[in-house]
Amino acid sequence: MNRGWKLGLGALTLAVLAGCSGGDEDSADNSTAQDGGADQATVTVGSTNFPEQLILANIYADVLRNDGVNVNTRLNLGSREVVFPALTNGEIDVLPEYSGALMTYLDQDEAHADARNNEEVMAALRSVLPDGIEALEASPAEDRDALVVTRETADKYHLETFSDLAPVSGELTMGGPPETRTRDVGLPGLKRVYNIEFANFRSLDAGGPLTRGALANGDIDVARMFSSQGAIAENDWVALKDDKDLEPAQNIVPVARSEALNDEIRQSLNRVSEVLTTEDLQDMNHRVEIDKADPAQVASQWVDEHMDSGQQSAN
Repeated sequence: MNRGWKLGLGALTLAVLAGCSGGDEDSADNSTAQDGGADQATVTVGSTNFPEQLILANIYADVLRNDGVNVNTRLNLGSREVVFPALTNGEIDVLPEYSGALMTYLDQDEAHADARNNEEVMAALRSVLPDGIEALEASPAEDRDALVVTRETADKYHLETFSDLAPVSGELTMGGPPETRTRDVGLPGLKRVYNIEFANFRSLDAGGPLTRGALANGDIDVARMFSSQGAIAENDWVALKDDKDLEPAQNIVPVARSEALNDEIRQSLNRVSEVLTTEDLQDMNHRVEIDKADPAQVASQWVDEHMDSGQQSAN
């Protein structure tokens, strides 16, 4: 994903973005606190600006609270280009991330460009993380970037894979979040690996209502979405196969400041990774995107239903 990140972005940038919901749901929580003992440090969980991130960050926050940790949340703050520098600057302490996306974002010299499976990607990620930032245990749950077309478009152009797009991409308009223009798994990588060049690109959102609406209405032909989104199956859309492995593994992984961690917090977050599945992501995303459930409530229900077994397996 996108190269080049600026650590100079600070609290003022976050304050502005936090007041502007870049995500999908009005219920996004930009700053909430858990009351606790004055002598206990508070952990701040942050997130980027799309529904799955709100769900995951709320899961982390709920599990930590249940385990007696004081927690603040600063959610829906913007893209990785804003939120990861907030982590390194200490404005947030914990962030749900995607292993391959973060590895690629930090690997500016492309020293680990060949890393593809989860083990390779996690080793590469840990080698490029800034000092003081840790990647905890990766979950088997995975959410990959997806190129999505309607069933009608897939049938018209005989599309099943990214490679199938190459000969017809010059006739098509793609839509997605603005960073698609520059991230390696966006337009640059599509051209480099697949020789895909779209006639037009429309800056919309990260698989949110703008992108989904534009695809449904025919304003775009190809949508950059996420593989775990419930809207794909709900609308009988087609997620094309990345047949040349442009994108590395994208397992969910908690990333945190070392100073904010202790054994209890590490164990709590690793329990989430152990239990969370891709099917869980798909179900929770469907409830938020399609059924319009509140991300915090969906997260709370998942924690209630799953984390007892996670605690037992961790002990």
